[in-house]
Amino acid sequence: MFTGIIESFGTIKRIESKGEGKVLHIGCDLDLSESKIGDSIAVNGACLTAVSLEKNIFKVDMAPETVERTTFKRLRPGSRVNIERALKLSDRVDGHLVSGHIDGTGIIASIKRNSNAVNIKVNVPLKLGAEMIEKGSVAIEGVSLTINKCSDKDFDVSIIPHTADITTIGLKRVGDEVNIETDMIGKYVKKILMGSFSKNDALPKGQKGISIGLLARNGFL
Repeated sequence: MFTGIIESFGTIKRIESKGEGKVLHIGCDLDLSESKIGDSIAVNGACLTAVSLEKNIFKVDMAPETVERTTFKRLRPGSRVNIERALKLSDRVDGHLVSGHIDGTGIIASIKRNSNAVNIKVNVPLKLGAEMIEKGSVAIEGVSLTINKCSDKDFDVSIIPHTADITTIGLKRVGDEVNIETDMIGKYVKKILMGSFSKNDALPKGQKGISIGLLARNGFL
């Protein structure tokens, strides 16, 4: 479990291919002395398992599913990545609860400066757009951000200079692909509701209450 508060830049030192999977060698400026093999480390928002640890370099395996679902297929030696170690239960949750399981990718549609902030619009597939709400949380490349506005096809966020300076978000350009994880709690609520009703279902005759159809007709879904 993570918070979306990035601890360090990392740099891809080496990439090995293992069939359709990959092995990444990643350098960072974190003190890894308290980490151990088997620990979870989020790289650009994806939860990966450390299989080797040196002073400031760790190695992770990526299954074919991870490569296919994320932007990792485009990484090259020298690429910069966001690094966050797993949350301790005693820590403050300064961002939001992030699982490190990437739901898909989006494309940066626009980047506009607004006073001391930068507004970023990201185009996403309909499946991801349906899991977002205004003022809800989203993780982009592992960075916890608040959604300003959203539709089924895109969403807007604002970043402050500090976030731009310490994460790869500040290095992004229009057209770049980014990893997206939608809010965990929203996904569970959606699953519970969708498991109870089909989208067009009404409640059984004579029964009062809320159905998926009622929520959809009134703009909640």
